Amino acid sequence: MSISEFISGAPEERQGVLNALHEAIMANDPTIIPVIKPMMGIEMILYEERCYMKYGLASTKNYMSLHCMPMYMNPTFHQRFEKLLPDAKFQKGCINFKDQATMPVAAVASIIADCSAISIAALLEKRKRKSST
Repeated sequence: MSISEFISGAPEERQGVLNALHEAIMANDPTIIPVIKPMMGIEMILYEERCYMKYGLASTKNYMSLHCMPMYMNPTFHQRFEKLLPDAKFQKGCINFKDQATMPVAAVASIIADCSAISIAALLEKRKRKSST
C-alpha cells in the first residue's frame, strides 16, 4: 500500500489533516523515509530513520495519532509539545487528536523540526551496544 492509498482509505473528513501532517513531517525531517507497516495491531505510516521508527501517523476508529519517539525519549520535549497542542490528548509517546483544530499543522511542523535533530537510530544502536556488553 502506498502513502496516498493509506490516506485516501481514511474517512473523508480525516484525509486533509492526514495529508497535511504527512507533508509537514516530510518537509521538516530530512532523515526519514515513510513506509506503511503494522504497529500495535494496525497499519500506519511509519517514518523510519535507518529502519528505526521515528514517527508514526495512524487513523483508528475513534481518533488519529502521531507517535513520536523523540518525545517518548525526552520528557522536556513532551512538556513543550503539550504546551503547543493544548487540545490534544498526550500519552507517553503519542498524541491523539480528532481533527486539524486539535492538531494545528504549524505546531506539528515545529515539533518535527525540533525532533529532526535527534537521531533515533544512533540512540537505539548505542543502547543495543551497551546491553550486549
